Amino acid sequence: MIRVILNGCNGKMGRVLAKLINEEKNMEVVAGIDREVDKFENTFPVYSNIFSCLEKGDVLIDFSHPSTIKNTLDFCVETKTPIVTATTGLSGEETALFVEASKSIPVFQSSNMAVGISVIIDLAAQAAKVLGNTFDIEIIEKHHNKKVDSPSGTAYMIANALNETFQQKKEYVYGRHGKEDQRTENHIGIHAVRGGTIVGEHTVIFAGPDEIIEIKHTALSKDIFALGAIRAAKFILNKKNGYYNMNDLIK
Repeated sequence: MIRVILNGCNGKMGRVLAKLINEEKNMEVVAGIDREVDKFENTFPVYSNIFSCLEKGDVLIDFSHPSTIKNTLDFCVETKTPIVTATTGLSGEETALFVEASKSIPVFQSSNMAVGISVIIDLAAQAAKVLGNTFDIEIIEKHHNKKVDSPSGTAYMIANALNETFQQKKEYVYGRHGKEDQRTENHIGIHAVRGGTIVGEHTVIFAGPDEIIEIKHTALSKDIFALGAIRAAKFILNKKNGYYNMNDLIK
């Protein structure tokens, strides 16, 4: 039985994860971490302070907030617990903490746990290699009206993967406004839409002379992210200390 500590257990993704882990034959949530301890009735103990957690986990799955990252990683390093994290809105310094922790424990990090996202990133990168600078690239991401960080971590994942295919890195342009904001071939446009209950949609547009190519991924429920995290947790269990992501999972 794989014992899971769930960080952010009372959040929207945490609730979905707890439900789907409960449906797994070989996994169980042994403890949860959340600032709102009594928000829901859970079948496992919930702690507001991660260092108060008495249960031993085989893996910690983290869908929380950037402000908790340092304590979470300190706990995992101290207890030698592998971590799977999909927390978004991280700064460069916070991302560096994961790399440092990976020297002591297995760390699996991805801004988007959907396997399909990894596929479209690969497809988009292949398209960029073929089309080069002859096509303009725009990325449009859409999410629900409660999402606070913008652009999405997934939009950055896509943009960074595309940029790696070019010898001269392109500049990210976030939306456009005004009469003098003319596009150049050195731009990758990134645009964010926030509205309603959109789970997540990412479209990569390659616009060239008289033809347009679009590569699109649409999330229809949060289950796909939870299922990806569960798959990542099983993947990382017996791995050596190191830094892993979705590319390692789908190889």
